Amino acid sequence: MAEITGDQRVQSEVLEGLATAVNHRRWFVELAVPYLGDNPIEVGSGLGDYALAWSEHFPRFTATEADPDRLVALKERLADRPSIEVRQMLLPNSERGDYSAAVSYNVLEHIEDHVEALRSMGQLVRPGGAVVIIVPAFQFAMSPADIATGHVRRYTKRTLAAAMTEAGLRVEKIHYANALGLIGYFMATKVFRLMPKEGPMVKVYDTLVLPATKAAEQLVLPPFGQSVFAVARTSTE
Repeated sequence: MAEITGDQRVQSEVLEGLATAVNHRRWFVELAVPYLGDNPIEVGSGLGDYALAWSEHFPRFTATEADPDRLVALKERLADRPSIEVRQMLLPNSERGDYSAAVSYNVLEHIEDHVEALRSMGQLVRPGGAVVIIVPAFQFAMSPADIATGHVRRYTKRTLAAAMTEAGLRVEKIHYANALGLIGYFMATKVFRLMPKEGPMVKVYDTLVLPATKAAEQLVLPPFGQSVFAVARTSTE
């Protein structure tokens, strides 16, 4: 049965803190744009930062949230954006849709039955449409921050690709992203047991380190990273 995992208050605090990492968000927005088509849906929009950025690229965009309190805040924040529809959604579910793509960033790791969640995302999109995912990478980096925010796992390219394939999706692209971010996250949350909130470390990394990391990874994909980015396609039949 679908349920919301983790402390919703802690999740919201982390989301608010990470909202200040504007260069990081811009990079991850750009990763997904080529695959989202003309009418994408985001599963798990949180505070709406990615929804606002993506909606600039498409005539229609749908943002969703599972947590009722965040859903209210999301609707209020996006109320003046007529091109964005906001609705509640909890995965897995049996809904079928005709969206051009389903995109979900840092959500799948919260869902116990992630294969059924991916299958649900595939059913939301039209034949040949994309399912675009970012998840946190490497189980060794599982920290108290992960547990507090409701993460049930972290991924490798292999484990995410296996879950997508089991869900009936065809993996088109998969790679690690933000290599230096993994080192920083591990030190901050696992060694020093800090929460990834707004502060000097986030600002320094986002302003000084992140741009260089992005530039390097646009030339050569790294063998590890803080996140796994993946694009899969639904069947064309």
